[in-house]
Amino acid sequence: MIESNIEDSNDKSKTIAERKEKLNIAYGVTTTLKDDNDKTSKLLNIAAKYYGLKDYENFKKINERSLLMSKKLLDSISMAKSYNYLGMYYRDIKIDSAFNFFYEANKIYSAFDKNTKKDISNYAFDHGSVLIDLAKLSRKVKDYSQSEDLTIRAIEKFELSGDLKYVPLSYNNLGIVAKHMERYDDAVDYYSRVIEYAKNTEKETLYASLGNNNIGAVYKTKKEYDKAEEYYKKALSYKSFLSKSPKRYARLLDNLAYVQFLSGNDDGVLELFYKTLKIRDSLNDLVGLSTNNLHLAEYYQSKGNDSLAKEYALKVEEVAPIVNNNVELLQSYQLLSEVSDSETGLAYAQKHIKLNDSLIKEERSYVNKFARIQFETEEKVQEIAAISRENQLLIFAILGLSVLFLLGYVIFRQQQSNKELLFEQKQQQSNQEIYRLLLSQQLKLEEGRKMEQHRMSEELHDGVLGRLFGVRLSLDGINQRANDGFTESRNVFIDELKSIEKEIRLISHDLGTDTLKPDVAYVDVVESLVSDLCTVHKMDFEFANDENIDWETIDDQKKVNLFRIIQESLQNIFKHAKAESVKISFDYVDDKINLTILDDGIGFKSSKVKRGIGLKNITSRVTQMNGVVDFISNQDSGTKVSVGIPI
Repeated sequence: MIESNIEDSNDKSKTIAERKEKLNIAYGVTTTLKDDNDKTSKLLNIAAKYYGLKDYENFKKINERSLLMSKKLLDSISMAKSYNYLGMYYRDIKIDSAFNFFYEANKIYSAFDKNTKKDISNYAFDHGSVLIDLAKLSRKVKDYSQSEDLTIRAIEKFELSGDLKYVPLSYNNLGIVAKHMERYDDAVDYYSRVIEYAKNTEKETLYASLGNNNIGAVYKTKKEYDKAEEYYKKALSYKSFLSKSPKRYARLLDNLAYVQFLSGNDDGVLELFYKTLKIRDSLNDLVGLSTNNLHLAEYYQSKGNDSLAKEYALKVEEVAPIVNNNVELLQSYQLLSEVSDSETGLAYAQKHIKLNDSLIKEERSYVNKFARIQFETEEKVQEIAAISRENQLLIFAILGLSVLFLLGYVIFRQQQSNKELLFEQKQQQSNQEIYRLLLSQQLKLEEGRKMEQHRMSEELHDGVLGRLFGVRLSLDGINQRANDGFTESRNVFIDELKSIEKEIRLISHDLGTDTLKPDVAYVDVVESLVSDLCTVHKMDFEFANDENIDWETIDDQKKVNLFRIIQESLQNIFKHAKAESVKISFDYVDDKINLTILDDGIGFKSSKVKRGIGLKNITSRVTQMNGVVDFISNQDSGTKVSVGIPI
């Protein structure tokens, strides 16, 4: 009766409600059976059918019941499957819980690998499925190295099992990871393997379209727009397949329009954007609408139409939180800060900073949670091994009881009790040692990570950025001296160098530590910054510090913000002021620290204050410290930046 109802639930000629009713009957009968391995197997089969019908709550409920029963029966195979299914339930709604369940399943399968009596091919596919899910979760929190390692292990398991249907998916994940790690050639190779492994399968066309689209995305990132357009068009060539998937067709069409826009080819781009928008609107595709509106906002901003750019960016701000697309929400805040008036733009700049900081903290939190889960579940391997040993001991004990009866039973129980007590003592000692070693290792890893991050920041800022700036100055000098008809061409490259300098500076700042080294005097750090930058830019400077300021008692965050304000101001002076000298001073007045930055440059019009993102960032930092800032400047009479913050 159970099997017949499960079979009837597969009948696609019936309605979803009728098929669910068949499963309900099968489940009701199964619950009346005695608790054994066969019952857990039936429960897992029924749960899988509920998942196929998208009845996720029954899927979760049955798996929770199956997990409890399999633990009671010491059925490790069923335990692993239940953990896997529960991970599938949580993977789109609570990734730390999903990671926990998948990791529990992985530990069980990994323990099987060490058991020479088990045939690995019997569970290799299930293990591979768990590993690829763990890999995708690790990728979501930007732990790319771990994601790559888990994916490679998953592919090995699928090949062992002989079932390769998830291999294209695995190579697709490797491609995404390689792209994020800026290994673009590897990414293209992995996406090509996606297409190759999917040939002669039922999903050949799907993966061919997906693979070509992803290769196009790699070339877009590399700014090789012609190649990107070529692969996007290949992805769009599967017209019969895409006609049945309008959502995928709209995504590919939008990708093509966006790369044409980036390449500067405006012919027909706007029509493509609106065609895509119409399709996505008809499908109520909120994810796609968010992306489409962002692309339209960027398009109109590039045309100087701030009004329409703002209109579409506001739509992104509305839709992106609904689909939990924080990346596009951040981009909309950035764009809105640039196209809005001064007050509104400042508010959006603050939103951008706040959201970016919260996302960084969230990613760190998930990475820490995953690490903790890995540590805690390491103990499960030993528990599973203990379960296996205990089963063997029970068999021998039963044989002994048949021979010795009561006397043998008493002796066995005494020995068993002593062994369990000794085992618990040793286990406790081992756990304490593992925990101590893990903490020590974690501290060393964190220390090394911070040192490497700081080194990379210095290399980018002091090395690469300085060399780029020198090249740009040389090109500027050639433009001033030469009249050979190539001035406009060199200006294009100069603008590109400026853009690269900005990107490197942002990366360098993001890599920099959020706190200052306790063993270096703050004043020395600031003076070194001013001296180094002014020397590079051949500018005279004066720096003064009020001795009444006790920097050691000042909050680290305030010192970092003041440091960044000086940094930003100097960059503005070097880029725009055409100044010959700058004066920077700290003064202590009425329990306030006053920072003054004065240059003798050309100054700027008041309208620049409303538009410059650099000045908005300075204002935002001062606001965070409950301080005040004034920008005093007149054309041809220099600029004065005055900052006052309470201690």
